[in-house]
Amino acid sequence: MGKQAVLALRAVIVALFGGCVVLQGVLVTLMVRDLSGAGGGGVLPRAAAVMLIVVLGIVCAQTVLWCVWRLSTLVRRGKVFTPSAFRYVDVAGGAFAVAALLLWALGVVLAPGEAVAPGVVLLIGAVGLGVAGVALVVLVLRILLAQAVARDAEACRMQAELAGVI
Repeated sequence: MGKQAVLALRAVIVALFGGCVVLQGVLVTLMVRDLSGAGGGGVLPRAAAVMLIVVLGIVCAQTVLWCVWRLSTLVRRGKVFTPSAFRYVDVAGGAFAVAALLLWALGVVLAPGEAVAPGVVLLIGAVGLGVAGVALVVLVLRILLAQAVARDAEACRMQAELAGVI
């Protein structure tokens, strides 16, 4: 990965991370204002649950962005095929899995009543399934990374053996 590509990726990550922080601030401010003006009934706990799920979902996105930043640093240094990369891949995969669970929880919170159409709840469930699929793709990529690290270690061992013979 070239220096320009890493810089472009980092610029995108900074923009997305900043957008997430602004979105969290705006969402929390608006939801607190709405919750303080809510009259009661079942609206207050439901709105608080939606707010919590959305904020936690944004935290998952920020976690993935941080992991991609760290992995791009390893790529730039030529150390992506080392055991230190596993921690970031594991955290990113876990963040995707948690995001899928949060989407399904959002569907469960929104499902009862007439406030949200059933099609929207179904769409949220389908998006959750897609995010779970991304978590599985990250798991497969982790397995490929493990194989690459093992092959790299084997190549280094064989090269040292060959250097000893010569």
